[in-house]
Amino acid sequence: MAKSAKKAAKKVVKKAAKKAVKKAPKKAPAKKAAPKKSAPKKVAKKKSARKPNAAFMTPLTVSDALAKVVGNKPLPRTEIVKKIWVYIKKNGLQDKQNRRMINADAALKPIFVKDQISMFEMAGVLNKHVK
Repeated sequence: MAKSAKKAAKKVVKKAAKKAVKKAPKKAPAKKAAPKKSAPKKVAKKKSARKPNAAFMTPLTVSDALAKVVGNKPLPRTEIVKKIWVYIKKNGLQDKQNRRMINADAALKPIFVKDQISMFEMAGVLNKHVK
């Protein structure tokens, strides 16, 4: 019982302290000062775009079979893939039902070896035709 009496006494003291704070006279509101002219905000620097890996940008020589599609000049691997896709789209070589499959025509047959190849296999197949 002694512990509960102490707890009750503490609660009474806390309530009295809260009431005293509430009854304290409030300060008059301060006059509003003229808005300060703020310094121009510093704009956070944008992170630069990712730098491409140099290995992708090195010009590679293409085989004769691949040169018929993308040209004779040495090109980076990324440009070779882009030109292959341009050729595929221009000639409508994507399969109608499964767009992931590419149908080989007379120019692509020596490169792909098969009549139809997956777009995911294409990078590996192209790797054999560049140096």
